[in-house]
Amino acid sequence: MKPCCLIFKRLLLPALVIVVMATGPFAAECPDNLTAITAKDPKVPVEILGYRVKPLTKCELEVEAQAWMVLLKEKVTELSNTEIAAAYKSLEIQKTIVAEKAEKTVQKAKKTPSPEKVKEVKKALKEVKQIEKKSTHNNAVQKEIKIAETKAKNAGKSIPPADKTAETKKVIKTALIKHGTDLIAERTAIIDRVHIVLSELNAKGGKTKEYEDYIKAVSGIAVDVTDAGATWTTVTGWMKSKEGGLRWAVNFLKFVAILGFSYLLSILLGKAAYKAFTKSQQVSVLLRKFLVVGTRRGILFIGLFVGLSALEINIGPVIAIIGAAGFVIAFALQNSLSNFASGLLTLIYRPFDLGDMINVAGTLGVVESMNLLSTQLRTPDNQLVVVPNNSVWADVIVNVTGITQRRIDLVFGIGYSDDIDKAQAILEKIVKEHEHVLQYPEPVVKLHELADSSVNFVCRPWVKPENYWDVYWDVTREVKRQFDAHGVSIPFPQQDVHLYQELAPAKQEE
Repeated sequence: MKPCCLIFKRLLLPALVIVVMATGPFAAECPDNLTAITAKDPKVPVEILGYRVKPLTKCELEVEAQAWMVLLKEKVTELSNTEIAAAYKSLEIQKTIVAEKAEKTVQKAKKTPSPEKVKEVKKALKEVKQIEKKSTHNNAVQKEIKIAETKAKNAGKSIPPADKTAETKKVIKTALIKHGTDLIAERTAIIDRVHIVLSELNAKGGKTKEYEDYIKAVSGIAVDVTDAGATWTTVTGWMKSKEGGLRWAVNFLKFVAILGFSYLLSILLGKAAYKAFTKSQQVSVLLRKFLVVGTRRGILFIGLFVGLSALEINIGPVIAIIGAAGFVIAFALQNSLSNFASGLLTLIYRPFDLGDMINVAGTLGVVESMNLLSTQLRTPDNQLVVVPNNSVWADVIVNVTGITQRRIDLVFGIGYSDDIDKAQAILEKIVKEHEHVLQYPEPVVKLHELADSSVNFVCRPWVKPENYWDVYWDVTREVKRQFDAHGVSIPFPQQDVHLYQELAPAKQEE
């Protein structure tokens, strides 16, 4: 390679790449000539807006977010002016009513003057002055009220010409409240679109907390509970609004439909999983039940989160809270998690199954059920014993009925003076004639040992696990009967004591 080409490759090419990156769309500093594109149409569908902001860079999204926030601020300002106009109109209504009442009181006092009437007139005039102080507003506020009334009228609200009667002012107030409800719906629509832009901006590393805080501060509905008419107008208007009650009604129906569908799907998939796992010979009954229940609950869990998203609930923070809480819970429940892990290992490696008789942790019983924390055993005397899975997996597990054949170990003793061939023939006959004793493997009857008090035979027949105790008891009983019938003794432990008498030495004569 020539020296000039080598210099270009090592020095000029990296510098050129840096220049291109600095002037490209992913530059470290955003250019000043960026303009918002998506905010030009405030009624753009949410889905379309999501597609439009997808290719935008962080810098472009920041400009878009600021433009949408300007639209939101304008709508909030218009809504605030309408609420101010409605509030002052309410004060004007009170002022008119109080003034009319005071005028009537004065007229009555003129006709029949009395000290009590004079007090009523003073009280009425005092109320008028208090209302006048509250309802007095400057020219700027009066201008905002007129603008709000004009916009309400332009929006199609029936506003009568201004006069001084209370009824007319109530009509104007109602029109302003209805217009405010429409503005709330428009504000909600803009907030939905702002959330789309902010979500994309946050995904690309932008800071959105300030915007989100502003949205939280300006959201919600202000209801004047002291005025029943205004409250009813606000609530009914919100319920009829496409971005209000109708929207939440549709969302709630979606939520219920998703939960219902998830429930039906969990049942169908649970049955399908049950049939699939039943055909597999490598899956135990306990593991099959665990997988079926896990499948159903998993589907319901997923359906719940999908339903919450249909209610427009941001499940991201919920999942984050669950993750943080999971760490704390895992630290606090270490023993339970150990049982959980032991339960999973038991289900996977299958040392026993449902209905097996096992001996574990010093307990003999039939496995009735098992969950991820404990195993329930039913002892032969009908006691229910709950054994933690950690104790089950950490101890020796003896599966009594987990096999197809089981050997019975019996020991019978005869006296030293009895005929051993005769005794062996009796034992072999008893074992072979029992209906539950298996022919293969063949039973074993052998002279085993010469004990202190008896000559012991071992008797070892093979049986099915479910016939173990029946054969054990039958053979023991029959051996006693046959030994007694044939004169074979069954000795018990005894000791022979031999006494030796020693004569005293004779005395020597003196």
